[in-house]
Amino acid sequence: MVTFRNNNRRNNFRRNDRNFKSNGDRGKFNSNFSNNDSFQRKAPGRNNHNAPKLIEKYNNLAREALSGGDKILSENYFQHADHFTRVLSEQENLKKMKYSENNNLNKKETDKEKTSEEISIKDEVNEVEKSQSEVS
Repeated sequence: MVTFRNNNRRNNFRRNDRNFKSNGDRGKFNSNFSNNDSFQRKAPGRNNHNAPKLIEKYNNLAREALSGGDKILSENYFQHADHFTRVLSEQENLKKMKYSENNNLNKKETDKEKTSEEISIKDEVNEVEKSQSEVS
């Protein structure tokens, strides 16, 4: 009886191939477009966290291309810079909205605390007045 050791090695080699999928992996990578998900990025802001640096980078590249006489390339770079300018302004607007929401929530909480304190103080004053009127 002859054993085929090389056959086993081939199977192990094929498992590392990107196009090879075992039975359990088939459902993982299928795209399902019927669930009406929007095509937004999963991690918004992942590459946009350096927006000010990217604006500066693309403006410098545009100036360089313009000085080299390539108007089309410089316009392309200016459009990239404009895009990241809009991204940056959107990020700042979101921060302002979150800040104002947090302030409103904190203000409401402190107002609730104040009203509860005022009510308890008024109750104490009423009790003191009652006790004084009973004594006199």
